[in-house]
Amino acid sequence: MQDQAHFSPRQHAHQRAQHLKLLQGVSRSFHLSIRLLPQALQAPVAVGYLLARATDTVADTSALPLPERQTLLDAMSQTIASQEPATAALSAQAQAFAVQQSDLHEQALMLALPQCLAWLHQLSAPDQASVRTVLGHITRGQTLDMTRFDTGLQALQTEAELSDYTWLVAGCVGEFWTELCDRHLPGFARLPTPDMMALGRAYGMGLQRLNIIRDAGADLIAGRCYWPEDTLAAAGLSPQALANCARDNDPSTRQALGPLWTAWLDQTQAQLNDGLLYSCALNGWRLRLASALPALIGARTVALLRQAGPQALGQRVKMPRREVRTLLWRLAWGLVSPGALRREFKRLSGPLTRQAPGKQ
Repeated sequence: MQDQAHFSPRQHAHQRAQHLKLLQGVSRSFHLSIRLLPQALQAPVAVGYLLARATDTVADTSALPLPERQTLLDAMSQTIASQEPATAALSAQAQAFAVQQSDLHEQALMLALPQCLAWLHQLSAPDQASVRTVLGHITRGQTLDMTRFDTGLQALQTEAELSDYTWLVAGCVGEFWTELCDRHLPGFARLPTPDMMALGRAYGMGLQRLNIIRDAGADLIAGRCYWPEDTLAAAGLSPQALANCARDNDPSTRQALGPLWTAWLDQTQAQLNDGLLYSCALNGWRLRLASALPALIGARTVALLRQAGPQALGQRVKMPRREVRTLLWRLAWGLVSPGALRREFKRLSGPLTRQAPGKQ
C-alpha cells in the first residue's frame, strides 16, 4: 500500500483530477462540496462516495435480474471490506455490467471500479477503516432495497423501517464525515464531537428523506414506495393509490396526500436545519461551505416541492444549476460566515417553511 501521506504534490494533483472527473459525471452537486474540502479530507470522502455510487448503480439497475445484481454487489462488498486488491474476476464482472449501462457516466464509473478500489488501499489505515465501515452500512441498505423491491409494487411498512433505511444509506455518512474531521482537523468545530455526530446523523437522514420525496413519482412507477404503509393507511391511502397518482395525477389522491406531503417536508426541513447547525458550528470557511451546500440546495428544493405540492409526483423538481452558481457567488461575498449561511437558508427556504421548534 502506498499511503497518501507519501504522495508527491504532483501525484496528489493527478489523483484529485481523476477523482473529480468521475465525480462530476455521477454527482450533480456533491462534487462541489468535495472540491471545497481541506486536502486531508478530499481523498477519503471522494473514494467513499465513488464506491458508494458504484454499489448504488448495481443495486438500482432493476432492468437486470436480481441474482445477477446481488452476485456483483456481494463481490464488491467483500472486496471493499478486505485488504486485498480487486480480483480479475471482479474486474471482469464490473466490465460486463458496465456495458449494459445506458448512462455513460455510470458506465465510466463501473469501468473505473478497480481504480477506485486501488485508491481505497492508498488511504491511511484509519481512513481505510472509516471508509469500509460506512460502506458496510450503505451496502446493507442497498441490499435491503434490492430484496424488498424485487417483485411488483412494494412499500416500507413502518416509520421505524424508514428511519433505519435513511440512517443506513445517509445518516451514517454524516457520522463518517464527522469522524474524518475529528481525525484530521483537531478543533474542527465549536461543539463537542458527540453533538456534531448527532447533528451529522440527522443531516444525512434529512438529505435522504429529501431524495425520497423528490424522486417519489419515478420510484412509485418503478414499484418502490418508501413512504410507510401504516402511515399511508392512517390517511386513507395506499402505495397503489400513490403509484396510480404518479401516473395519472388523480385529484382526489392528491388532496388526501396533501397533509402528509406537508408533514414529510416539515420533518425534512427540520433535519436540514440540523445540517445548518452542524455547518455553522464548523471552523474554517472551506469546511463550513462544503458542509452547508447540500443543506442550502436542500432548503431550496424543499421550497420548490412545497410550491408544487403532491403534483410533484408527476414532475421532476430540482434547484436549477444557475441558482446554484448564484448561491456560490452570494456566499463568497458573505465570506461564508455562520450569519450568512443562516440568512441564505432562510431565504432559500421561502415563506412557507415551518422551522422546527428551538431551531430558529
